[in-house]
Formats: sequence, structure tokens, C-alpha cells
Amino acid sequence: MFERSSLPHRMPSPLATIAQTMVAGPLVIIGGHEDKEGDRLILREIVRRLAGGRLVIATVASHEPEGYFEAYQEAFGALGHHDLVELYVNERSETSEARTKQVLESASGIFFTGGDQLRISSQIGDTPVEQMIRDLRARGGLIAGTSAGAAVMSDTMLVKGTSAESHRVGDLHMAPGLGLIEDAIIDQHFAERGRIGRLLGAVAQNPRVLGIGIDEDTAVIVEQGRLQVLGAGAVYVVDGARVTHSNIAEVEPDRVLSMFNVVLHVLSTGDAFVLDERKPVIADALALDREELP
Repeated sequence: MFERSSLPHRMPSPLATIAQTMVAGPLVIIGGHEDKEGDRLILREIVRRLAGGRLVIATVASHEPEGYFEAYQEAFGALGHHDLVELYVNERSETSEARTKQVLESASGIFFTGGDQLRISSQIGDTPVEQMIRDLRARGGLIAGTSAGAAVMSDTMLVKGTSAESHRVGDLHMAPGLGLIEDAIIDQHFAERGRIGRLLGAVAQNPRVLGIGIDEDTAVIVEQGRLQVLGAGAVYVVDGARVTHSNIAEVEPDRVLSMFNVVLHVLSTGDAFVLDERKPVIADALALDREELP
């Protein structure tokens, strides 16, 4: 494990600790390729919610993490937020090191970068790091992830599947994720890579869960039982609860998937979705901080 920081180590102030509540902190789940050079709308929202607190940039998803931290250091720095520290875990044994605990204890949020979602879950799943992430959220901290860092947030995560064509039975690989959002499967780079087929396949295998596909430069912010959309693209919610027929369990390999009575919702920025009720709602745009950022 190694860390790199933009500022000297700083423990949270007593006032910041008192201000935290037992309400679970927000999840910011990004479909990948979030804007880092233009208006940075999604990153601005993360900065607003951090309120000056430390953000841990977790580059665990990458086998070669060089450059990831620097890119976010520059992007967040342009928004006036400089309190960043990098967390990288090369081996599971490093998750028990005192330095790792120190990094996460001082954090107001954590941001998982892209790469390989299976590497995140295999390196930190069921380790002290995973528990500290849960503790961070429990005390009101922000958990964000983009691309692979988005996929790993669900309890069952998509690992591999063909894009840009109809789903074929058997052409899908899934694995346990971190389970920060329950009863959902997240897919990213959604419209850009034509992933509707594989998300339908995932829901066919797990009809009790919602399939959530997120376009690039688009995020869902999950808090208080609902998700809200922010960004340039769309979010697709696939609901299989009322499916009356599916051939997903047929043994014939490579057969194209069929599903009857599956429900698809398409949401754009400002729209929301109530998770327990499985209901989309028209919502006002997020109350973003209108103060000018550098």
C-alpha cells in the first residue's frame, strides 16, 4: 500500500466530527469518463458535498495506477479542492497496515477510480479496508466511484459480458461486489458501449434486483432511499419484477435472450427514482452550490 497526499496529514476537527450524523452518507456512482476539464459538473457536486474535507482517491482498480491520482489532483485542484490523498492496495495483506487505517480515518469521502472492478472486490473485499469504508459511510461520509469504481458498488456486480449486441444466454460473468447499494446491478459506459443487452441478461438472472445503466459523464446520487441523476447523459433502470417469461435458464448455449413484460425507465439529469417503490419521479435539479468555483 502506498499513499500520496496533496496536503500534510490532517485529522478531522471536533466540530466536523460533531456535525456528522448517523444517516448513511451519499453514494455518487458515475458511468465513467466524467468531465475533468470543462464545467466538471459531477466533480463540483462532490466538492460541494465534501465541504472542505479530505478525499481519498482509491486507485485500487488499476494494475498500473500511475497517473490516476495526478489527473484527479489537477481536476479537483481546479475547483479549489486540494485535500486529496491516494490509497493503493497491491496485496490484500496491506489492508491491515496502520497507514491504511490512518488514511481512511481522516477521510470525509473516498473516490474509486476506473480499471478492473474485480480487482477492487478481490483486494479489499472482507478486509479492514472494506469495513472502514462502511464505517465512513455510516458516519455520513461520501462514497464515489467511476467506471469500475461504479460497478463494484452493487452487491452483485457485472464483470464481463458482450456489448453492442443482443444478449445471448450464457454470455455473462458476475461476481459479488461491495454491496453499498443493495438489490441493484450497476453497468457503466452504458449507451456509449451499447450495454442494454447485457444489463437485460443480468436482470433476467436476478429479477429481484434493479438493473441500473449509467452513461458516461453521468452520475446517480443515492441517498435516503432514492437515486437522482446528474450529468450529460441518461440513466436506464431495468425492472424485471413483473417479467412473465424468460429463457435465461434454458441449456441451449448462445441462444438470444427473450424476456416478456420487462419495464425500462429512462432518466435524465434532475430525474429521480425511489428505490423501494421502484418508481421514477420528476424532480427538481439537484440544489448545487451556485457560488463560483475557480
